[in-house]
Amino acid sequence: MTARDLCFTPAVELSKLYRSRRASPLEVMQAVLARIDAVNPDVNAIVTLVREEALRHARRATAAFRRGAALPPLLGVPVAIKDVTPTKGIRTTHGSKLFESHVPDEDALVVQRLRAAGAIVIGKTNTPEFAFGPNTVNAVFGATRNPWNLALTAGGSSGGSAAALATGMCPLAEGTDLGGSLRGPASYCGVVGFRTTPGLIPRYPSGLAWDTYSVEGPMARTIADTALMLSVMAGADDRSPISYEVDPRELVQATKMPSVKGWRVAWTSDLGGLMTIDDEVRGVFESAISAFRSGGARVEEASPDLGDVPEIVRLTRGLLMVARHADKLAEHRAVLQEGLVENTEQGLALSSRDVARGELLRTRQWQRVREFLETRDLLITPTSATPPFPIGEPHPVEINGRPVGRMLQRSYLTYAFSVLGLPAISIPCGFTRQGLPVGLQIVGRRRGEAAVLRAAAAFEVARPWAAHVPPIVQRSR
Repeated sequence: MTARDLCFTPAVELSKLYRSRRASPLEVMQAVLARIDAVNPDVNAIVTLVREEALRHARRATAAFRRGAALPPLLGVPVAIKDVTPTKGIRTTHGSKLFESHVPDEDALVVQRLRAAGAIVIGKTNTPEFAFGPNTVNAVFGATRNPWNLALTAGGSSGGSAAALATGMCPLAEGTDLGGSLRGPASYCGVVGFRTTPGLIPRYPSGLAWDTYSVEGPMARTIADTALMLSVMAGADDRSPISYEVDPRELVQATKMPSVKGWRVAWTSDLGGLMTIDDEVRGVFESAISAFRSGGARVEEASPDLGDVPEIVRLTRGLLMVARHADKLAEHRAVLQEGLVENTEQGLALSSRDVARGELLRTRQWQRVREFLETRDLLITPTSATPPFPIGEPHPVEINGRPVGRMLQRSYLTYAFSVLGLPAISIPCGFTRQGLPVGLQIVGRRRGEAAVLRAAAAFEVARPWAAHVPPIVQRSR
């Protein structure tokens, strides 16, 4: 196999290659590092690379496969970690000047689990400051560029992870998601990002242990890899009080039953008129719906009433911003990005009555959507309202040639399901006329990850996407 072949081989296949000795973890790591050297200067996805440490672990993994003992599921598989997730001994900046030289003394729990499963951490991926915003740019490392068009953004806030996957720098990457930070970049870069039910993947350390908005999650290029990575990350831990137990075998097995035959699938392009959607995105998305019909699903255009979502987002997001960042404003306001400051100040202006109203509305909204999903197995939407936007803009400024308002108004497609704690995956579903990826979001019932993975796998069989690679990859063969 060529070095490029190794870089784009799925993790589940790498394990087979290792066991059959058709490739070794060291060969794969060398290919990945060469890919990073060739592509990362243009894309800026990996911001801290631990080259020698990665090679050392790859040599150990190669030796372990030669011994032929019982081996963990991700042994020798490269993985990149978002630069907000603590990694022992590896710089973790949060994309902020405040943490520019910060080196944690312990791994986050998800990193511990990935390492225990044999994965090799290659480094950290870029993020906007404190994972805030739809454009991955910060004062420490600059901007991550979209590998499909370097003049455009990779999305945020897991843009570094998405761009690294799209260019073959790693087969697996970790990301985080509050309002769409796993799913939006996956859509913009043509990869997979899975936000799971809060608590399925325990978060530790975390200053907000009871938070049901922010989750960590898997990103990959295929559904099987996404499920494999999730199976390692998931499961209860007392340090995360909302976490719960799950059988990891069910997650992996779901991808081996790629069918939606007889399922009831609802779809909406704009959340029942709540959103303005780019015409090309709408066209690509609505064309992709046919794959579910062809697969035997009973498909209908329908949306739950999501009218409370904008107000819920405004009120509850403000509370989270205060909890995380209010203490920073007094001493460090001048070095924090403008949008983060503005959103924290908006949160500080909320009254206790506002906060209470947000939770009351959230409960009402939950009951509406719960009832809607009682008679449907899945809800399908576009992931993003627009294609990737110019790198110099903090967010899209127009849709279909008309100016649009605040950033949050364009994120309701993903934020609506963060509010409700529902599992939602973004998968590639096609391209615009300019060759830019478009993502499709599959939303399931609470704790319905297996069904979401099964449906995503069925779509992948019907419309495979893994062979599509960005132009920058083709130029760097």
